[in-house]
Order: sequence, then structure tokens, then C-alpha cells
Amino acid sequence: MLPAADELADALLDLAVPHEDINDLLALRERLMGDAGARWLLDRTVDATVRDMGKPGAAPEYAPLPAESGALGTYFYVYVFTAALPYVRAYHRSRGIPDDISRRTLADLGRHMAVHRRARGGPGLLHPEWNALHFRGELYQLGRLQFQRAVLGERMGGEVAAAGHSAGRGDPCLNLHITDFRGPLSPEACDRSVARAREFFARHFPEERYETAICHSWLLDPQLKQYLPADSNIVRFQDRFRPATGYEREVDDTAPVAFVFGDRDLPVAGLPRRTKVERAVGDHLRAGGHWYGGRGWFPL
Repeated sequence: MLPAADELADALLDLAVPHEDINDLLALRERLMGDAGARWLLDRTVDATVRDMGKPGAAPEYAPLPAESGALGTYFYVYVFTAALPYVRAYHRSRGIPDDISRRTLADLGRHMAVHRRARGGPGLLHPEWNALHFRGELYQLGRLQFQRAVLGERMGGEVAAAGHSAGRGDPCLNLHITDFRGPLSPEACDRSVARAREFFARHFPEERYETAICHSWLLDPQLKQYLPADSNIVRFQDRFRPATGYEREVDDTAPVAFVFGDRDLPVAGLPRRTKVERAVGDHLRAGGHWYGGRGWFPL
């Protein structure tokens, strides 16, 4: 159930929703609650979100809302996740997850609204299905990195097992994600996150044995080493992982543009050259090259 009108602002602030969106969300609440069709869709979507709470890989697929839904459609999934908040907090408590970790994990909703504003110039969520992972107990913010409870797939699991590791296809793994707006990706910060993850999942999910960390990201494209110094944060992050094979030809040009410049649809010719990473991404594309989605793993 969506919080009452006089409680909604506090819930939104707890989720780090940008201040400039609070008044609009409060004003639209009455319209949402008074629209039988919108109420039905809200209840249905919240139910789909919290169903199978804590089960990895069971997150729902969200349908895009029609353009004529206007501002209510723009904010619809913010209302969904706000209404789902009591369910995920109860799940966190049942697992003994500390309140500060719960709060920082769920506050990623506000960060993604900031990502949308940077990319599109206004409110919304670019990929609401991503935030469902947080509100279903699958993903946790532990310092600089996020860790998603997952299982090793056919390709990655086979490669991990072939390397002589103790885990393989279908075994639990932690999928690492790198968030924006959290400062440098320093080796020290990453070390602290990985150490926290080992302790956190052993304590709060003792029935799941996590022996492997994986990452799927353009940051693992080995071509970056042609442009960045060996002691750069990105290269040192790459060096944590054993490269997975078979992914080298999967072109992923838009991901680095989106994450470095904020908007995957920006024209390549005009991409800024202010930092080493910006020059690497833009110059490589302008020269006719491509970026690829890197994959890697390391034992925990």
C-alpha cells in the first residue's frame, strides 16, 4: 500500500528521491489514488514485484506505460517501489540485515532518478526493472560496489569449472556492479567492498555458499588497457578478474557512452575529451573501433 499523503514525503526522502521531484510526487498521489485503472495497475505491479521475495532470477518484466499517461506515467514506478518498501524492509529484517545497509541499498532508487535526469533532462527511471532487484532482496550496496545474488550460467559456469574452480554451472555467485555518483573506483574501496561481501553473505545468507564473483561490464573490455595507464583505477579493477572467453565479439558501443557521458544516444562526433576515460571511449569510436561487453570472474 502506498504511504498516506502525510507519510509519503518521508518515505521518498528515505529512498533518496531528488528533492525537486518530491512536490510533484505528493501532488500526483491524489490523482493516482483516485484513478481506478491506475490503482489496479499499481497494486498488480507491486504484487508482481514482491512475489517470490528474495528468490534470485524471479524479478518481473515491467511493461512501458503509454505516452498519454503523462506525469503519472513518468513517476509510476517510483510509486511502485515506494509501495513495495515495507515488504523488502520486512525481508531484510527477517535476514538480520543491518538498517544502514538496507537504507543505502534502497536509496539507489534516487540515484537512478538522478541518472535519468542527467540523460533525459527530467524525472523518471530509465530501467525500472533494474531497481526491482533492490526491492526484491537480490542486490545489496556494500561500500563502493553492489553485489547481486545470482547463479552461474551455462557459459560462465562451464568456464569457471574448467579452470579448476570449486564452483560450476548452477552454483550461487555474486554479480558485481559499479555505481555512478560514488567517487573513484579505487582498489582500496573495492577491497573493502569485497571483504564486506564475504562477511555479509556468509552471515545473512548462510545456506547459500558464494565461492565466485563475476562481472559483466564494458569496464572489463581489454581494449581499455590501450588507452589507460597500468595504475589507473579501471585497469586495476580489470586485473581482479580472470577474463571469460567467447564474449569478445559482442559489440556494446552504447554502454560506455551511457555510463561515461550520461546518455547513450549522444552523437559520437561531439563527445567531450575532458578526462582520460572520455578520450578513450570517444576517440576509439571516432576512429571506427567498437567496444565490447567484457566478462570476468574471480574466486571468493
